[in-house]
Amino acid sequence: MPLLENRQFIELEQPIKELADQLKEIKRLAEKNQNKVDYSETIHKLELEINSKRKEVTQNISSWQKVQLSRHPDRPYTLKYIEKMCTDFVELHGDRGVKDDKAMVGGFADLGGQTVMIIGQQKGANTKMRQLRNFGMANPEGYRKALRLMKLAEKFNKPIITLIDTPGAYPGLEAEERGQGEAIARNIYEMIRLRVPVICVIIGEGASGGALGIGVGDKVLMLENTWYTVISPESCSSILWRSWDKKEVAAEQLKLTPEHMHRFGLVDQIIPEPAGGAQWDYDEAAANLKNALLPILQELKTIDPDTRINNRIEKYCKMGFWTEE
Repeated sequence: MPLLENRQFIELEQPIKELADQLKEIKRLAEKNQNKVDYSETIHKLELEINSKRKEVTQNISSWQKVQLSRHPDRPYTLKYIEKMCTDFVELHGDRGVKDDKAMVGGFADLGGQTVMIIGQQKGANTKMRQLRNFGMANPEGYRKALRLMKLAEKFNKPIITLIDTPGAYPGLEAEERGQGEAIARNIYEMIRLRVPVICVIIGEGASGGALGIGVGDKVLMLENTWYTVISPESCSSILWRSWDKKEVAAEQLKLTPEHMHRFGLVDQIIPEPAGGAQWDYDEAAANLKNALLPILQELKTIDPDTRINNRIEKYCKMGFWTEE
């Protein structure tokens, strides 16, 4: 049973919160009345009910609710997955041009006995860290750092894994002045030609060019409660309806869920999460991701680099629907 202390609950999880509050009160009474009243059976029943409710609340949820789950404040971020999946992680810093962008992290690590380059956007767990990490929105130097690390991995013939979790690239004036669009476009161009295996995983939000800047690979995976699209539902709603009030409608129309992405052929695999979402069990979430990555790595390593590049180009050229007249 995951710890419930200091846990945050989103609107979707209110039924769980009510049970968690009851459990907290029963445990307080049990501690107060030690050796007088046995509350163990009541506690056990509440824990079972919470586990059951965790599975229930995420069944048949809407696209907007899936977006909310992907943004859960307790959800594991890139560094947490690295901590749980890898050993001997050595973080590398800086783009060798401007500065070190804290919204983009990366470095060499040991994954299942093999060295990989792992790169991803990093959000913050509290207000101070969110400001430091710029809410996971990278500046141009973040994408240039990511490309530098990819080229380093290619030099030493090490596979690359990217973990995508961003509401978008940082849209500030200074980011545009330093070439935000060019940095993302350069990454897309270079990633398509990398001679080492590249696996991209959406672990949270996969929005806009901010996601595409580290999102071109041989295989693209999505965790169960994530989303991937060209624009966030709120921004889409504000453009089409001049208001955020239609964000739920926008989420449905954008077809942004893993199921939609897989059906359209834009992602290759959906990775299951713990009951109720990855925020309930970091170890299980990381184990599920690791178990999905290892066989894909082994498969890609057996393919000749030139063949792998041609397959990658062909994969992206075939995306989308069109007719010729």
